[in-house]
Amino acid sequence: MMSFQIDNKTEKNAEEEMDKSSEAEANVRINCRTELTSYFEKIDHSNNDIYFSEIPNICREEPCQLGVDEAGRGPVLGPMVYGIAYAPLSQKQLLVDLGCADSKSLTENQRDCIFDKTCQASDLIGWAVDVISPNVIANSMYRRSKVSLNEISINSAIGLIKQAIKAGVNVKILYVDTVGKPEKYQSRLEEIFPELDIVVAKKADSIYPIVSAASICAKVCRDHAIRAWQFREGSNESEYGSGYPNDPVTKKWLLANIDSIFGFPQIVRFSWSTAERVLESNALTVEWEEVENPEMRKEQKISNFFAKSPSKPFNKFHVKKHAFFTERCINNISTL
Repeated sequence: MMSFQIDNKTEKNAEEEMDKSSEAEANVRINCRTELTSYFEKIDHSNNDIYFSEIPNICREEPCQLGVDEAGRGPVLGPMVYGIAYAPLSQKQLLVDLGCADSKSLTENQRDCIFDKTCQASDLIGWAVDVISPNVIANSMYRRSKVSLNEISINSAIGLIKQAIKAGVNVKILYVDTVGKPEKYQSRLEEIFPELDIVVAKKADSIYPIVSAASICAKVCRDHAIRAWQFREGSNESEYGSGYPNDPVTKKWLLANIDSIFGFPQIVRFSWSTAERVLESNALTVEWEEVENPEMRKEQKISNFFAKSPSKPFNKFHVKKHAFFTERCINNISTL
């Protein structure tokens, strides 16, 4: 009923993929929001995509603060985007001048303007985003060993921070908008980055301007990624609303774009309960046949794979042992 590829990547493999993605996009430079749509039109939406802006020299030379936040955690449609922003500690006023505030409290036009200003200040501030495909989210949550959305989020944040440090950003302080309990998240980050000062807090995007900058970059990129979505399944109705489960337009879109055999296009997070309920009521049920005969499987015992002990006592037989067994003190046993 659902069609998606299984993703068996470990956290290490995910970091390697992030490295490759950054190298592949090294020659791509986004200078303003109008270039985002064409960028996202070219990517493979079934996989994650990472973009790093060019690192300002000042961010290599001076100690920096780095903020982390996400956009699109709750929607049933589209990617979740993790963003980071970093700037020298000597440039705190820059973030205030840019107008950085919680992206959720800003209008779309305000976010776009701040994003453009951030790009124009490329000699002082840098940013990066990890666009996490809905396909990867669903596959991770449907694994036999399930990966929660919190774990996906934390791994993305850690990966972006590591990549920034590896690329040469002189990070001294981390400000992170929490996922789950702040204390637990902070403790985990402190184990990985013991050399950094770390602050993990609820609603950090409304407290720390550098986190607000990361939030704005993530939100603007997600908005454009949704608009630029390339449907591999063919033409689909483009009016899908906000993508949130309680949006009537989104619910209508889900009902109008379901295939009774293959489910939804890959823009949908199959693992969301909203999508699952639509599938249960509007798609065909698949019954998986047992490959093995249950009765035969019950008869299989581990002892069947070992030779049975002889019916006569061992002391009635005398076979000279090979020197290989004698030298190594290896003896026969009569029972398992």
